Formats: sequence, C-alpha cells, structure tokens
Amino acid sequence: MNARTARRLAAATAVTTALTALTACSGGDDSAPAASGSVTVAGVKIEKDPALHDALPGEIKDAGTVKVATDVPYPPFEMYVKEGESELTGLDYDLGQALGAKLGVRFAFTPQKFDGIVPAIQAGKFHAAMSAITDNKERQQVVDFVDYSQSGSGILVVEGNPEKIATLDDLCGEKVAVQAATNQLDLLKEHQAQCEKAGAGQIDIQTFPKDSDAQLALRSDKVVAQLLTKPAAGWTAKTADGGKTFDLVEDPAAPGGYNASPNGIAVTKKLPELTDAIQKALQALIDDGTVAKIYEKYGVASIAVKEATKNAAVD
Repeated sequence: MNARTARRLAAATAVTTALTALTACSGGDDSAPAASGSVTVAGVKIEKDPALHDALPGEIKDAGTVKVATDVPYPPFEMYVKEGESELTGLDYDLGQALGAKLGVRFAFTPQKFDGIVPAIQAGKFHAAMSAITDNKERQQVVDFVDYSQSGSGILVVEGNPEKIATLDDLCGEKVAVQAATNQLDLLKEHQAQCEKAGAGQIDIQTFPKDSDAQLALRSDKVVAQLLTKPAAGWTAKTADGGKTFDLVEDPAAPGGYNASPNGIAVTKKLPELTDAIQKALQALIDDGTVAKIYEKYGVASIAVKEATKNAAVD
C-alpha cells in the first residue's frame, strides 16, 4: 500500500490532534541539531561514528550538511512544532537528526511539496528526502532508497477494545468506519470475500469524508472500529485526549499494517557513498535501540524495520 496515496486528506485531519500533543511528545530533552558533538533524540544520546563519517562523500564532509526535502504536515512523520511557525518535529525529523549525529553532519530539513520532492533531488537541490515516501520500482529508477519502515493499514478501536477486535476477520459482520476514496476503503471491500467464505457476515462499511468524522462515529459507538493508515492510527491512539480515547490494534501477522509497503529515505543516485553511509548509520541506530525509542515516541513502534535495507521494493 502506498502510504502517501491519501496523504493530504489524512494530514489535514491528523495535524489538529498532533498539535495539541506536541508539548508532551516532542520531548524537552532533545538537543538542537548540530554537525559535530553529541545530539540527544528521544532521550538517547548519539555520538559521531568516525568511520561512518569518513565513508561520506567528500562534498558532504566538506559542507557538513545533508540537504533533506520533506513535505509538511503528515503526522506523525512530519509536523510543525507550532502552527504558523517553521520549527519541525516528527518521526522523520527525529530520525534525520539521529542519522546526522551518527554520521557527524547536519541533516537540514526544508519543506517541499510532495510531488516535487523526487524531481528536486534529481535537479540537485537536495541530497535526500525523508517524507514517508513509499519505495517502489518506478522511483528506484531515479533515486535510491534506504528503507526504514513498513507502512500499511491499521485498525483503531475505542479505549480498552471492548469488542476484542484483533484482526481484519473480526470486522466481519460489524460496522466499520473508513474515509472515502482511500486504500483502506478498498481493503475493506476486498475483505468482504473472506468474510463470506468464513460465513461471518459482511462488513457494514460506513464511509466518511474525513478521518475526524470517522473517529467521531467511533467515539459515539456508532461503529466498532475505524480503518486508516497504521501510522496515523498509532499517532491518534497516542495523542487523542492524552491517549485515553482510542487503542491501536496490533495484529502480529501484520506488524507494519495490512498491505504494508516499505517507506524509504530517498537519496540521490549521484552520491552512492551517501546511500551506503546512511544505510550503515541506520543499522547502527537500529542495533543500539535508538530507532525503537524514536518510533515509540510517536506511537508506531511496530512499523519499524529490524534491518536497514536498500531498494527493498520488488514491484
């Protein structure tokens, strides 16, 4: 599933919830990004790895900066700390600061419209992009990816999960909310055949113009669950009313979500050494637990990968 297909529709809704929780979730102990010295991200102090720094391309070492494009907002991946201001926060931003600290350079983020990100990398305006970009074969023709998460659809339920929803199969015969014209709606429709095969009754699909409308129906017990992107579901569960209103269903068979696709850091093909260095730095941050801390901070620990791969998409 392409995590960004319904990007703008979801972002407009989720950012309101995100902004109310930034004080608690952005973390007061996070140091300002720096090209040298240690940086603290999600409570973890990160030091420069001299060997990884030496592996960087000469132009990156000389500049001390990796220029990174990002499309804001798209909670929990990219957000503004305060509405109307330019300071950034979010999973991608935090991960970028951690990678920069490990590599001994600064990851400098600049907002860029999503459909212009890859062309801007090709034109040399940016070295890389971190913006929950789905790694696919088409994009691999013009950029390389270091994959850092799996992102698919997730199930949101009310606090305590009173209906004991554990998998998509448990939605059969139930009323389920979903935003119209999304991959999640398509997934529910496709699952009707499985419901019929199991003799469990069809899903009573309730469509809404916005995710916030679907969540209102869930709050009001008009539906038993909502289907939306798993990162958005995890962030909503963590931040709505201080995390006291919703729960994220964790299906062990689909840790990244249903129909999950890899998300990757897009890197210019002109600097293969940069791609390799980022991949090694990401693996180091996975191995020492930093990546897990960052993902936990945003309520989406289960979508993190255990191995930093390159160009993981196969179709």
